[in-house]
Amino acid sequence: MSLPLKKTGASVIDLIGHTPLLRLDRLRYWLGDQTKVELYAKAEFANPGGSVKDRAAWSMVRGGIQDKQLTRDKIILDSSSGNTGIAYAMIGAALGYRVELTIPENAKEKSRIAEALGAQVIYTDPLEGSDGAIIEAREMLRKNPERYFMPDQYNNTNNWKAHYHTTAEEIWQQTEGRITHFVAGIGTSGTLMGTGRRLKELNPKIQIIAVEPATPLHGLEGLKHMESSIIPGIYDPTVHDRKVPVYTEDAYEMVCRVAREEGILIGWSCGAALQGAFEVAQELKEGVVVTVLPDSGERYLHSRFWDEILNFWEKIERRPPPTHIPG
Repeated sequence: MSLPLKKTGASVIDLIGHTPLLRLDRLRYWLGDQTKVELYAKAEFANPGGSVKDRAAWSMVRGGIQDKQLTRDKIILDSSSGNTGIAYAMIGAALGYRVELTIPENAKEKSRIAEALGAQVIYTDPLEGSDGAIIEAREMLRKNPERYFMPDQYNNTNNWKAHYHTTAEEIWQQTEGRITHFVAGIGTSGTLMGTGRRLKELNPKIQIIAVEPATPLHGLEGLKHMESSIIPGIYDPTVHDRKVPVYTEDAYEMVCRVAREEGILIGWSCGAALQGAFEVAQELKEGVVVTVLPDSGERYLHSRFWDEILNFWEKIERRPPPTHIPG
């Protein structure tokens, strides 16, 4: 499905959204010849800040400006596992606001991007994950409430509303209303909550499926194992119809498979979302399954994963070469 070219914007913020919907034909091969399932992924790495978090960050900052909570003398402060922080930094730079971020120390690749965009980064214990960053940001706000505007992405309704008004509408238009299943990971839960709510309004029969790590200790940066984590205030379990647990190893294998078979370099949370979508697709005889690719794998290239996975990849069964070139 082709999309119209984006219009030239007045700033980088005007380029947020309207991302492509990719058809995953080679991954679909593994579903077998008898199925009539179509598998799609929303390429959110096409946003100017490189991730799905551009949508939510802009919605929350814009809301703060409109409500006069974010004034010129205040600093934007929030916790992040990296991508939202980059989005805040990009938007702050474009609009002239200072930005301070609390980020787990193991997310240094992404935090360097935020720093390059002018944000000040406060590192937190990597073993405490995103929860540790949340606690640190809340403590900073408590000590200096007049200094900061904290969007608080885990509890700000403008987070999920960004996806309600944009992501869901784009998916509906791009699939011409044929979508039957929407699959997304749970981090702040904004993508799942907003997109899921709106798609259900458009067609109550659409199944909304949440993907989460299968265990409390996992390597899926950006995703939450809800039972063992601080539950986001915007999370509502009634929005999704069910959950699909994904193991780290399966998500990593999917990252590698999609890179080598679809030519798409994605991150860990993307691998988890795609693994979840693939498992849902395996259950069906027909349908249109759509998931979201939150970011690009370029932000993870210096991790040990790629050193280890290159050898592992040689053991993975690969599909035959295509018999035709897609038009």
